[in-house]
Amino acid sequence: MEKALAAGHTVRALTRRPQPPREGVTWIAGSLEDHAALDALVSGTDAVIHIAGVVNAPTRAGFEAGNATGTAALVAAQQRAGVSRLVHVSSLAAREADLSDYGWSKAEAERHVQASALDWTMVRPPAIYGPGDAELLELFQMASRGFVLLPPGGRLSAIHVEDLADLLVLLGARTDKETQGRTYEVDDGTPGGWSHVDFARAIGRAVGRPSVRTISMPSALVRLGARIDRLLRGDKARLTPDRAAYFCHQDWVAKTPLHPPADIWQPTIATDEGLMMTARAYREKGLLPR
Repeated sequence: MEKALAAGHTVRALTRRPQPPREGVTWIAGSLEDHAALDALVSGTDAVIHIAGVVNAPTRAGFEAGNATGTAALVAAQQRAGVSRLVHVSSLAAREADLSDYGWSKAEAERHVQASALDWTMVRPPAIYGPGDAELLELFQMASRGFVLLPPGGRLSAIHVEDLADLLVLLGARTDKETQGRTYEVDDGTPGGWSHVDFARAIGRAVGRPSVRTISMPSALVRLGARIDRLLRGDKARLTPDRAAYFCHQDWVAKTPLHPPADIWQPTIATDEGLMMTARAYREKGLLPR
């Protein structure tokens, strides 16, 4: 939203909870299950950027409702309103639909988008980090204690949320054919991505622990930890069995042939710098020790 406003756009945004008034923003109360709210959201707009989704749910049905069915409902609302431009945020997990319920639901969402007659572009982000992110917070908190628990060996890509937001706004404003019907995989520009160990050490540097200890756990232990987390925290568990299957996969690196053309977008935030920015933001919120 910040990037869209800074670029001079007015924004209409869907929200489940009351939001304070903000210049340039029209809040639409509702959810992806509320067809009337979706109609109000898209009516009269030039483009839709679909970011909403479910990253953690106790059942496949929860993922399906939030990701697949919700995306289909948004596509239908755009078709009713005659709004053709859609930038759909998917996930690298959609490449491995059989691996997890989350990945399956994101692949189903992609299928709904691809089957539409909309002018769509899809973006598959890797691990997203930055101020305000809660998904990687526990890695920062572990690193601040001097250790990081990791899944088995493998590689991942990462991207700072501001770089991703820049791309989404740029794509939303494009009306040419170059990006239509394209699926892009994006990253921070690190060739071949990061090993889990190297990424954990980068987080360690960001929190002032350059010699952070990394502990790569076997797949069976990660899955056991997921069951324990579910027993202890119930539906609030961060490490679910579904996530354990996702985390233990060996290849979550963005594919170079699917990168956006360099004349459209390139990342600008180096990951070491971005991780330090993120750590500072966590400290300011009291989420990390100073």
